[in-house]
Amino acid sequence: MTTFRPKYITFDCYGTLTNFQMAEAARDLYSEQLDEPRMAEFIKNFAAYRLDEILGDWKPYAEVVHNSLERTCKRNGIKFRDEAARMVYERVPTWGPHADVPAGLAKVAKEIPLVILSNAMNSQIMSNVEKLGAQFHAVYTAEQAQSYKPRFKGFEYMLDMLGCGPQDILHCSSSFRYDLMSAHDLGIKNKVWVNRGHEPANPYYGYVEIADISGLPGVVGL
Repeated sequence: MTTFRPKYITFDCYGTLTNFQMAEAARDLYSEQLDEPRMAEFIKNFAAYRLDEILGDWKPYAEVVHNSLERTCKRNGIKFRDEAARMVYERVPTWGPHADVPAGLAKVAKEIPLVILSNAMNSQIMSNVEKLGAQFHAVYTAEQAQSYKPRFKGFEYMLDMLGCGPQDILHCSSSFRYDLMSAHDLGIKNKVWVNRGHEPANPYYGYVEIADISGLPGVVGL
């Protein structure tokens, strides 16, 4: 079979490339108040509320973090503090890549333009991107699109800005709920799932599975 060589490889950033450390932040804040089973439940709830918070109209990510943490604290019987939400938000730009990312990206970037579509603020994302170890053709944010994934508007904004169609890209993510389900529904047939253990496999959505970014060059024949 002929290997698909896309015009662009598009990526989710946080979780897929950048080591997303919301769970670690929650542990730093609340582990002294919660035993391990309750801490695990808190982390699960925090992730669920972050997703719920971005399904409506766009708002700054600081509000997403604040609201989702406040709702999680209420659900888990923990006192919420504004400064805790600020601490979590301010950590985001400090996060670096998963260990496998720089070498894998660098190899692909020599041959195919790389693009990020991230649920990010403009003021935060470039600090994370600079740590990834590869040159990116473009970085698009939820703030620019005025919409968070998994809503379609961000993907549509990215394709419009690139001047291409769904058939021209390969989209790479570690998340079905945020990325790959929406990509599927928008007709992006060429997808890569980076199995970082966030979610179970779901073959219905049609993708190539890789364990980490070191497997990406092989997907595109490099």
